[in-house]
Amino acid sequence: MQPGRQLSTSIDATVPTAARMYDHYLGGKDNYAVDRAACEELDKVVPSTRALALNNRRFLQRVVRTLAAEYGIRQFLDHGSGLPTQDNVHQVAQRIDAGSHVVYVDNDPMVLVHGRALLEQDERTAVIQTDMRDTEAVFSHPETRRLIDFSQPVAVLFNSVMHCIPDSETDGPAALVRRVAERLVPGSCLVMCQLVSEDPEVRKFVTDFMAQATQGNWGRVRQEKDVATWFEGMDILEPGLVEVSTWRPDTEVAPRQLTQEWIEFGGVGRVR
Repeated sequence: MQPGRQLSTSIDATVPTAARMYDHYLGGKDNYAVDRAACEELDKVVPSTRALALNNRRFLQRVVRTLAAEYGIRQFLDHGSGLPTQDNVHQVAQRIDAGSHVVYVDNDPMVLVHGRALLEQDERTAVIQTDMRDTEAVFSHPETRRLIDFSQPVAVLFNSVMHCIPDSETDGPAALVRRVAERLVPGSCLVMCQLVSEDPEVRKFVTDFMAQATQGNWGRVRQEKDVATWFEGMDILEPGLVEVSTWRPDTEVAPRQLTQEWIEFGGVGRVR
């Protein structure tokens, strides 16, 4: 990742983005016809995608609540945060402790616009436009330095975003995780999950479709074994690495991912 990479500040309504497609699947209104059309095409091959997105969002909310309530974490750095929706990270964390601090990181200019509008009255929360692979830019950003004390435990979130990153020895998911983990004190946590499939045809279709639809702003659908490598050297919180709807569900009748052409897979690793 080239430090200080210039990001676009204009919103292009002619090219789908993962953030706006995700917003559409969650029932949001901050998306365009091109995003909805891309979702319709995706659904023809992987029809469980809307349920998957909803279950992933619920996983994020449970994780944040758990880390705040049970592990005492009061600082959250959310990479690839996407567009604001209901029960965002800062709202979940601040219900546990009103003093919790949250920094949202995204490269989509639309996220910056809507996020800042939502958070302009909250001094404990900020949104920054930065490529999440540029760890130095994320950690040295004035808003990050204002809100996050890295001498104390931090929860770093990579929730359903690693599939947007291509494989690379220097910029790929594994390298990114290593760079981030090296900057965290023991007791910090990394929340990581991404889209996986054990079906090679599904992996190829979705990877090729999203790469073409987003004009290259995509990585790939991976396998469970790929995700597991990111957690090496960490203590994995129970129940381990799982399909995310089964990660500490609120009740026995909580929604589960029912179809398996692809799933959201991951968990929480704690820095030793």
